Amino acid sequence: MIIKVRAQSPEEEVNKLLEIIERWPVKVHRSDGIEHILLGLVGDTNSVDPTMILSHDIVEDVVRIAEPYKQANRRFHEQDTVIRIGDMAIGGGDLITIAGPCAVESREQIMTIAGKVKAAGADMLRGGAYKPRTSPYSFQGLGAEGLDLLMEAKAETGLPIVTEIMSVNDVDRFARDVDLIQVGARNMQNFTLLKELGHIRKPVLLKRGQSATIEDLLMSAEYIMDGGNTEVVLCERGLRTFENYSRNTLDLGAVPIIKSRSHLPVIVDPSHGSGKRFMVEPLALAAVAAGAYGIIVEVHNDPERALSDGQQSLYPEQFTTLVKKVKAVQAALSQFR
Repeated sequence: MIIKVRAQSPEEEVNKLLEIIERWPVKVHRSDGIEHILLGLVGDTNSVDPTMILSHDIVEDVVRIAEPYKQANRRFHEQDTVIRIGDMAIGGGDLITIAGPCAVESREQIMTIAGKVKAAGADMLRGGAYKPRTSPYSFQGLGAEGLDLLMEAKAETGLPIVTEIMSVNDVDRFARDVDLIQVGARNMQNFTLLKELGHIRKPVLLKRGQSATIEDLLMSAEYIMDGGNTEVVLCERGLRTFENYSRNTLDLGAVPIIKSRSHLPVIVDPSHGSGKRFMVEPLALAAVAAGAYGIIVEVHNDPERALSDGQQSLYPEQFTTLVKKVKAVQAALSQFR
């Protein structure tokens, strides 16, 4: 349920209204916008009496939200959510680029790639320390050692780090050391993990599952937000379809749909969305044109010998060119805002 309060209402009157609302078994989330103060009610809203609320002169309207996702809903929070990591912002008018290898393989490898993507203009460094793989015989990552190496690369380059969490047992360390905690496609509906991430105060990058609908994705975000952590970045990374030429089918239509229905920022992963190196650049450019707030791209200094996803990893030189092109697309689109 959303209560629309007139923006210039006296704070004393708003507090009186809140005192009444708090008698019901609901949580209240306040969002101050330009035209309205939105009071979002989550919980047993069936017990709430709209007529009692509308009796207050400062209340303009009471709206029930039909969708099952409440806190991620744009009607719950009219303004775009902007998530800040250091001096960088995800959402609003900025465009971020996240780049690095699929997996951290060695100190030399991650330090080399970190330096190259930094020089190319990347905003954040990605790299898998823990790797969920389809085959138990594939490289599973270096684990805690890989996370140590990412932290070393961050200290060397100044790039914030993005890496995937797989277990609730690692939440404390990730909350301490990782700048943007990634929940991969396979764990998008690991509700136990999502609930734990809701109890920390660290941004979460939530990737869409391989067979998940947009509503499934938003409901997974709701699990995190319900625990109190509202800093969620959504990521479109492709779906598993009947097409077998590309690894996945990248659903770029999800970007404008998510932006219309949710206030959370959305970025795109053209690497997993295609699985083919030659497709990464055109899909990344299309993602920016579709309105994505950023891209996350796999880059490797030696893709032919990569232990994971070498076929979809860009060479550093290709990433340098890509950064220039996505910035050009963003600059062109900004003229029409």
